[in-house]
Amino acid sequence: MDSSTTTAAPRRRFLQRLGAWAGVTAAVPAASKAQAPAAAASADILPNYALAQKHKSLKQSSYDRTGGNADRFQIKAGDTQELFNSAGPGVITHIWFTISAQGAMHLKELVLRAYWDGATKPSIEVPVGDFFGLNLGQYQIFESAYIACSPGKSLNCYFAMPFRRSARLTVTNEGKQDVGAFYSNIDYQLVPSLPADAMYFHSQYRQNAPNVANTGSKLNPDGKDNYVFMEARGRGHLMGVTLGVLQNTDAWMGEGDDMIFVDDESKPAINGTGLEDYFLGSWDFGGRDGSIPFSHRFYGAPLIVNPERAGGRYCCYRWHGDNPVTFTRYLKHTIEHGHANDRADNYYSAAFWYQSEPFTDFPALPPVADRAPRLHVPA
Repeated sequence: MDSSTTTAAPRRRFLQRLGAWAGVTAAVPAASKAQAPAAAASADILPNYALAQKHKSLKQSSYDRTGGNADRFQIKAGDTQELFNSAGPGVITHIWFTISAQGAMHLKELVLRAYWDGATKPSIEVPVGDFFGLNLGQYQIFESAYIACSPGKSLNCYFAMPFRRSARLTVTNEGKQDVGAFYSNIDYQLVPSLPADAMYFHSQYRQNAPNVANTGSKLNPDGKDNYVFMEARGRGHLMGVTLGVLQNTDAWMGEGDDMIFVDDESKPAINGTGLEDYFLGSWDFGGRDGSIPFSHRFYGAPLIVNPERAGGRYCCYRWHGDNPVTFTRYLKHTIEHGHANDRADNYYSAAFWYQSEPFTDFPALPPVADRAPRLHVPA
């Protein structure tokens, strides 16, 4: 092999890489065209944000329409405020709220709803606090992959929410006091089209306050009386839950196993080993006197107060972004409240999932007065 051959090969490889980065295929000798597919693949080394983007970035917010500095919505008791309204196709990429309100339980009284593609029934129907992982109505700073609460009581959500024809978000003040300042920024993208298999985002609120304790059998093979996070029919995948627990009696409250029913209503397809294990902690989160709040990308218990005592409070979250739980016909996500459902603690939760249909028939929300966490002392 002569020296001209040895120097030409590296040069050809360099030109191929340069052509791929520039989005052209010229300037490459004919003899090397067989290598073009491999050269084009070198564009994969670039992160998505370094490539040409096809969307239009927009925001809808509570800014002062007069040009002044009153950049907020004021929501009277009983009123509904529209936060977002857009034609599609598009994707909501980020939601930010911060709220100034006199009501001590405004996180449980303000209800967020979302409607996709003109549906009259909501796909999101959750008190604002539960949607952002503050299930017991109090603020706590934490960060996760999809939701966070920052200093200054700012609430953030990063779940992608696609819509084909339209999207509408509202918040309703179901409390008895006016909300003086509701600040909102909702970032979104308008796109030429969505993939055919793009699914609609859903979030549902549930509570049992209190759960009904099972005083009989200590065996629970079928999960019949478990706490239910959500139930849906159609095709989709589960992304996770937030859960608040208010203990009504002493001792560890978390011996309940998670059980997920997938395309079969008679028996769970997924069985876990305990509440603290489902939320990816262990050993009672550290026990009665050693519990330490924690928050990580896909799991956490950022609020732990008076653990394993009557009046003890926990807020937890678990995301399945690493392995969404898929279903083709039916999904019910449940967890025991104590071993074999033997405890009567208060549970408040929000579930998050994607589904092929733009709405789901949710059960009616509990009355606003019943959403505020209150200790129930056994008779």
